[in-house]
Amino acid sequence: MFVTATVALAAGSSFADGDPGKGEALYRSCKACHQIGAGALNGVGPHLDALFGRTAGSLDGFRYSSAMREMGADGLVWDERTLDAYLEKPQTMIPGTRMSFRGMPDPEARTRLIAYLKQASAAEPAADPTTAEAPRPEMAAAVLEIEGDPDYGEYLASECVTCHQPSGRAEGIPSIVGWPKDAFIRALFEYKTNVRSHQVMRMVTTNLGNEEVAALAAYFEQLEPQ
Repeated sequence: MFVTATVALAAGSSFADGDPGKGEALYRSCKACHQIGAGALNGVGPHLDALFGRTAGSLDGFRYSSAMREMGADGLVWDERTLDAYLEKPQTMIPGTRMSFRGMPDPEARTRLIAYLKQASAAEPAADPTTAEAPRPEMAAAVLEIEGDPDYGEYLASECVTCHQPSGRAEGIPSIVGWPKDAFIRALFEYKTNVRSHQVMRMVTTNLGNEEVAALAAYFEQLEPQ
């Protein structure tokens, strides 16, 4: 019933004239979490190949929130109209989703983004989308090779969970539960090196050593989203 109501709200939108080229530019804000196109892998978010027609919360190997899995069990399938409603305000359509994106209020922008997603998602994902990305030269390379201690990470995490919810919910502050180790470590290094500009995160990460970063990544990776 919820899915039907949501689709009805979006029924006034038209998707026939969406410009995939302009949609690709809008997709840049999605790339930090999602991969799409040939060989796409799961990351912070699930890969988006074969997205249209996919039941919500159903991709093998990705750890969805219970809210997303329940919506899939209730019949939510991704198509133009359900995506339009979700992209407008994810937390309103699916309270408890791990996606921290606040939403895209402009219907024309959503139409363009959906047109690009339809085009790009026709590619085949990697044979095993759960595999880690190949190593690459980067500042965090030394930490990526460390096998972090999750128990030490849990001890260090007390400061993190004053803001980030240990349940994995993303209500105003992004979820960090269930993040792949590599993505978590890269994000912390981007704060440490001022690539990302959030002032609090820059202060929190300044004094973290390599073993501490690896331990936090190991701890949050093993947590199951609720």
